[in-house]
Amino acid sequence: MLKLLAVAVFCVVAFLSAACGDDSAPSESPATTATPSGAGNGAPAPTGSTGPQRGLPEVRLQRVFPNLSFDNMTGMYPLPDGRWLVTEQAGRVQVVNAQGTQASLFLDIDPKVNSGGEEGLLGLAIAPDFATSGVFYVHYSAANPRRSVFARYSSNAGVGVPGSEQILFQLEDAFSNHNGGQLAFGPDGYLYIAMGDGGSRLDPNGNGQNLGTLFGKILRIDVAGGGAYRVPADNPFVGRQGARGEVWAYGLRNPWRFSFDSRTGELWAGDVGQNTLEEIDLITKGGNYGWVTMEGGACTGGGNNCDRAGKILPIVDYPTANGNCAVTGGFVYHGSAIAALEGAYVYGDYCSGRIWGLRKEGSQMTENAQLADAGFGISSFAQGPDGEIYALEYKDNGGIYRLSP
Repeated sequence: MLKLLAVAVFCVVAFLSAACGDDSAPSESPATTATPSGAGNGAPAPTGSTGPQRGLPEVRLQRVFPNLSFDNMTGMYPLPDGRWLVTEQAGRVQVVNAQGTQASLFLDIDPKVNSGGEEGLLGLAIAPDFATSGVFYVHYSAANPRRSVFARYSSNAGVGVPGSEQILFQLEDAFSNHNGGQLAFGPDGYLYIAMGDGGSRLDPNGNGQNLGTLFGKILRIDVAGGGAYRVPADNPFVGRQGARGEVWAYGLRNPWRFSFDSRTGELWAGDVGQNTLEEIDLITKGGNYGWVTMEGGACTGGGNNCDRAGKILPIVDYPTANGNCAVTGGFVYHGSAIAALEGAYVYGDYCSGRIWGLRKEGSQMTENAQLADAGFGISSFAQGPDGEIYALEYKDNGGIYRLSP
């Protein structure tokens, strides 16, 4: 039985907790006149782009696995043998066969998972040597006390082994929201982890700018060899007094989905805003992305009068308005089906279902346009080994859709 509460509107169910309001605090009115920064370069905003722009194509969404559906998906991940793992918020992982015709239970940790709102089974990463080791990693929410759990699991005979859990670390949470969730192995073989600021509104504990906590960060750890994780010696804050060595980048509010460009290795992340701006960031070693001083490319609360020194502006931001409420980070397209989309970063909005693409030169956006309107809440994107991109529908009996010409 799913633990999710039945709801009628996105603002209640949104596990991303964006402009609809955080916790029980009153919601601020979404800004309708905010001007997106476009990383400060005057580039067009996603909400103002309604069709192809300088080469970015319109696309359609084609449902794959048409006979299969999943409940409140949080991710989809390709296995080396052609199968897919699909994570469901309540704590189940389904495996889809290589033909896409059947799904079966791969792992069920529902009894361990506290699911609902922004909590649940939030991320999964398949070890680079999975074909021989069968090892994978998960991030889930637990209760009593409320905490985020990061654990290693093994599989046997093609399915996960529930009793194989090895907990790497746990973070006790003061609030239920802003948990981040993404796990992914980088091109360097290290495990990267997205952690939100720990919740409530406006980062009341000051976690985003505090290098002494793991909240509000992108982390980088070494999990090779089993057992406890290690901190890579070349992490940017190793040896700094008062700083956690696991930190790779900081100043993030609720990074919901990051990915590595499979060609360049660049790290892209969508960071969910408070009430005004959603943003896409290029994550660099030791980078400070501004939260809570900044939201998107502006000062939190509006304007540009805050101390922006040393803070990295987003490559693009867009207003939390016109149905948009929470950015869902995606992938750089490297498929063969849509030639005009090659090299563009694809991202979307959870509430509006709009999907955009952008291109850049260096750290400056050069193209940005709406590619499609999914017509459903996009909880996550996925990318296959062939570079094609998929959008996941967040609801009971949700479908999986591939971007197509």
